[in-house]
Amino acid sequence: MKDYIKYHEWQIIEEGFDPENNRISESIFSIGNGKMGQRANFEEKYSGDSLRGSYVAGIYYPDKTRVGWWKNGYPEYFAKIINSTNWIGINISINGQELDLAETKVHSFKRILDMQHGLLTRSFVAELKNGNQVEVKSERFVSIDNTAIGALRYSIKAINFSGEISISPYLDGDVFNEDSNYDEKFWIEVSKEVDGNEGYLTLETLKTEFQVCSAMSFQVQKNGEKEIAKPVNSVREKYVEAKQLLNVKSGDEVVIEKFSATISSFDYPKNKLVETAKESINRATTNGFDSLFENHKNLWLKKWETSDIQIEGDVAAQQGIRYNIFQLNQTYSGEDERLNIGPKGFTGEKYGGVTYWDTEAYCLPFYLSTAPAEISKKLLLYRHNHLSKAIENAQNLGFNNGAALYPMVTINGEECHNEWEITFEEIHRNGAIAYAIYNYINYTSDKEYLAPYGFEVLLGISRFWSQRVNWSEDKQKYVMLGVTGPNEYENNVNNNFHTNYIAVWTLKYTLEVIDYLKKEFPYLFEELISKWKFNELKETGRWKNIIEKMYFPFDSKNNVFLQQDGFTDKELIPVSELSDEDQPINKKWSWDRILRSPYIKQADTLQSLFWFENDFSEQELKKHFDFYEPLTVHESSLSPCVHSILAAKIGYEEKSYDMYLRTARLDLDDYNNDTEDGLHITSMGGTWMSIVMGFGGMRVNESRLLFNPFLPGKWKSYKFKIDFGGAHLEVKKEQNNFIIVNHSDITVPVSVWNVEVQIQGNSKLEFKK
Repeated sequence: MKDYIKYHEWQIIEEGFDPENNRISESIFSIGNGKMGQRANFEEKYSGDSLRGSYVAGIYYPDKTRVGWWKNGYPEYFAKIINSTNWIGINISINGQELDLAETKVHSFKRILDMQHGLLTRSFVAELKNGNQVEVKSERFVSIDNTAIGALRYSIKAINFSGEISISPYLDGDVFNEDSNYDEKFWIEVSKEVDGNEGYLTLETLKTEFQVCSAMSFQVQKNGEKEIAKPVNSVREKYVEAKQLLNVKSGDEVVIEKFSATISSFDYPKNKLVETAKESINRATTNGFDSLFENHKNLWLKKWETSDIQIEGDVAAQQGIRYNIFQLNQTYSGEDERLNIGPKGFTGEKYGGVTYWDTEAYCLPFYLSTAPAEISKKLLLYRHNHLSKAIENAQNLGFNNGAALYPMVTINGEECHNEWEITFEEIHRNGAIAYAIYNYINYTSDKEYLAPYGFEVLLGISRFWSQRVNWSEDKQKYVMLGVTGPNEYENNVNNNFHTNYIAVWTLKYTLEVIDYLKKEFPYLFEELISKWKFNELKETGRWKNIIEKMYFPFDSKNNVFLQQDGFTDKELIPVSELSDEDQPINKKWSWDRILRSPYIKQADTLQSLFWFENDFSEQELKKHFDFYEPLTVHESSLSPCVHSILAAKIGYEEKSYDMYLRTARLDLDDYNNDTEDGLHITSMGGTWMSIVMGFGGMRVNESRLLFNPFLPGKWKSYKFKIDFGGAHLEVKKEQNNFIIVNHSDITVPVSVWNVEVQIQGNSKLEFKK
């Protein structure tokens, strides 16, 4: 755990430069706009330890799988959103010496991420080996108004010298990924040109043949006057540069404004990339930095109007939740149903930047409540668009009749995860995708999504579950063998409770959907029967039999459902008895020792109890929480939020708050010592859930909002905003009051502490407890 980020309600602040923290800060201060992202690398050269990262949505490379023992069904590649052209670069030299913070004395250093306006700033005073001192200030953003555009302003002030400053803006496509399986570079050059203060570089990915054209334009001022001298241009493979020389005196200030446009074949024809890039960069240059930023800033302020959470009395918690919301908003915009949310977003290479079940389980609720319904719908359509690939994936594993197994990891619908215990066994992901359909419809009341999109996905998943179980003569029950649950510290187990439960739930829900379609869309349903060769009587008969006779391991001694068969054969030693030297176990223990231990990486059985809490009494929820949470090491970023929400549900308010802080500041405080690899974007949705669903106790039932709120002891109040049923609500919890303000004309049915009321349009209701 680190503790160098300064507390502030709206800003992330780093004071002082410590090279040991540089990679962590490069992740923390990342910026993006849903179409591209940029790690907080320095504009000037930095020869110290750094992970360069500039990422373009949808542009990937299928890195050939590298495993020691190939198994039938393995994917041939792992898809990676790859590092692309470095557009922020500016080489600076002072009287012939390069400005490089790894080689200078840094007298002061400050970096600020302004979350309210989406602006990254940095300032420092550096002394070069020749004794020359410079004061540098930089500002940059990637526009959410025009998502192809990035802009930066970089100023250099001569403190104690006269002489020559060389400024060389460039585009560098000769980049690499540290996680390349075979140490390959993934780009080849298509074309390049540079003329004066403009440059263009078009590259193509190997294998996938995506093309990206990066454009740059810049202008230089000295002491407020524009420099008119023509730059000296140079090129090399996958690189263009323009160098400008300026004579300065002590006290002079040089400012460069650099604009970049990133245009890809994901969105435009290849033969139009350069033309489109030129048009984009010319518009950006004409508008100028201040105008571009003003439009960008105003859109950020608009985003905060619908998604902000305010906490009074706890700056650390306030900073944490706003940081999580900021990163979610700049990772996914919902404008393109071909895109999804990678676990690291655009902030690092780990996990390849591709899609996991995290989206459905942890991110969807945030977008449901803070963005138009179409945004969340596109996350569902992403999966529907990949249905044929999910069916193909199941076929590769021996399933038939339209059974669908969605990938554990994907970018285009194909499975690209290559660890057998995950690829073949962590099949609960199918259930998360089915649950997301229910969650979307439950929140939005958009039942028409079921006809046909939702039904087609549910049918494929239900067919998979029907074939994946087998009948046990010994138990006289259906069983599910050889699986891995959400707790990846257990592999190849039998009858994982969560997997069995979500399978049965999916079958039940699909039966309900069939009844709905037969009643509301009878002709369409007949077409779907024909399209999917659905033998309703035979297939649903088997589903009903599975629902009735599914086996769930149960321990009568502790009166809890077991995570899997044989779980109580382990030594159930609580995590509290582990020494500090043993933790984290994923770094201190052998895999053999982990597998034999009782320790749980993240909510597993409790994941089912969270999603299906109404199926269990509060006493049952407490029993299971008290049994499993003490065995949970929370070594997944997805773990604290589920425990926080469940703890709130059963009245463990202090535990709920502790778990919230851990998820809210996971990256800011580098809890898991892995922030340098990139941020934990998808778990940030869980942070939002911890406040809204945990502390606020918000649920939706039959088109009614339910609240059962409490106020953490350290807080004076909290307030969040949600969109529901076309209404925009502001919800606030104070010490003895709970207030809901309806900022729309729409009447909203709510229940607060089990008291049902109607909140009329443009009105305010106050509840006391």
